[in-house]
Amino acid sequence: MAARRKTVRAITLLGRLERLKSTYGGDASSGKRELLQRLDRRQLGTLGQVARLHEVLCFLRAYPDDRRVLAAVERMLRGFDGRRDLRRHAAKLADTGIAGTRIHFPFFFFTAIWLAGRWPEHLHIDWSEFENAEKVDDLLQFLVPYSETPGLDMVAYTPRQWLAKLKGPRETDATFLIRRFQALKADDFARELMYENLDVPLLITPGSDTPARTRAKDAGARVVYQTAPLMRARPDLMTEVERPPVAVRTVSRARGEELADLMRGAMVTRERDLYTFSHANANDVRMVDCGGGLQFACFGTIPQRRLILEALYGFLSLKNGVPIGYVLASSLFGSTEVAYNVFESFRDAEAGAVFGRVLGTARHLFGADAFAIDPYQLGYDNEEGLQSGAWWFYYKFGFRPIHPYVCKLVRSELRKMKRNPRHRSSVETLNELASEPMYWYSEGPRSDVMLRLPLGQIGLKISRYLAKRFGAEREAGIETCAQEAARALGVRLTGLNRNERLAWARWSPLVRILPGVGRWSTADRRAAARVILAKGARRETDFVELFDRHARLRRAVVRLARGR
Repeated sequence: MAARRKTVRAITLLGRLERLKSTYGGDASSGKRELLQRLDRRQLGTLGQVARLHEVLCFLRAYPDDRRVLAAVERMLRGFDGRRDLRRHAAKLADTGIAGTRIHFPFFFFTAIWLAGRWPEHLHIDWSEFENAEKVDDLLQFLVPYSETPGLDMVAYTPRQWLAKLKGPRETDATFLIRRFQALKADDFARELMYENLDVPLLITPGSDTPARTRAKDAGARVVYQTAPLMRARPDLMTEVERPPVAVRTVSRARGEELADLMRGAMVTRERDLYTFSHANANDVRMVDCGGGLQFACFGTIPQRRLILEALYGFLSLKNGVPIGYVLASSLFGSTEVAYNVFESFRDAEAGAVFGRVLGTARHLFGADAFAIDPYQLGYDNEEGLQSGAWWFYYKFGFRPIHPYVCKLVRSELRKMKRNPRHRSSVETLNELASEPMYWYSEGPRSDVMLRLPLGQIGLKISRYLAKRFGAEREAGIETCAQEAARALGVRLTGLNRNERLAWARWSPLVRILPGVGRWSTADRRAAARVILAKGARRETDFVELFDRHARLRRAVVRLARGR
């Protein structure tokens, strides 16, 4: 009976802390400290209650009232994996990212390499979920030296048994498999494709420093305490876009690697794997300070994985050093396609205010005056986006669709809301609303922006050109195009570094089909060459700036995309 009263009391304390967590000023700080102190000594009865306590602690770490609240929260988080109630429910709390619990996910190749390099003893294959295990048999002959192949032909082991036999005594099956793919004699794209076609389900067992949301924080961040109410009002986007960040600072490669590790950990613990972050460039990392403890760690993409045209950047959103979300930004033509995500623990805080600073940062870094949101981010066939009301979030900020059917559907929903203020769009209606992109312009609507320009058409035209002229001899064709483009634009290829040569080779077929390039002035042709070489520069924002300034090149690419 006494134990039951103790559990009930812990539940009551947890409820009080949840209600108080977003209150600041007055005696809120002392109230939080008292509740934290009492909960630190209590055992919670269910796994749901343990998870709720963890979320409150993560929130207060990002939004602490003062030094004493932060100290209490960090003490509890440091010891969270040692709580008896956590250990009791650890198996059922798998995939929550809480310290002391397991994580299951089929991570992409480069994330798997990162995990195997950092925590080789904690990474395993989840054989119970490995649907493509039989494909390992076909690949083993390529993954081991030729001298081992007679055994592969003679002995009928299962894939699991083979990996157990082939791995070293201090390796796990997953670490061995990943390392053998790394050693495969093929280029990065081929290795990646072969590994990811296996769709290997990985299991990360908990350790003292394995990825965990519980421990996720940039230790070097300066803390700004929350003494005023949270900024929950929607800011004016026109004001936000024109307001630059407080400071933008380029960091060293070593610091870039630290931030990349923090970013990758934030994704791993939420079972996400994103192209931009998988290929983050530690040489192109900037810390964007927005004031009030809000920062964006802004990552470029390594030169080998950059797209031909638009520039890809990823932001890790940090509040007092705690990851609270991320942003993907694809920019060109003075526009940015934005994918904005706030992690669930922080969605009831300052999502609107942070979004305003995202657009201000994109304006500052990429010169964007037009912004686009793609259907998936709006919720199209995306349950998380539908449940969060993403479409209406952007609509209330002023983003608008242009597709006639969606515009008609919006008007219908607005009429229903006017007649009945309690009306809410159904999930089916939200999915239809989200089926087309939305746009917002700070300097008036235009059509030459991301998601409105069919850039895929350019790739198709390059394919037709190469097919007609070179057929299967594509490598020789690219070399020929590179030489011809160099002569056309006045470039000496012998003076280029590796990344510049890569950018030049990839752009050269596009140069050969650009309309009207032969009639450009010498100055325009040389400026176009500088644009192309900037694709191989340390910062891809250099390419964006130069491309958007080159009026003739920009117009020619737009004409090509539109089929003229």
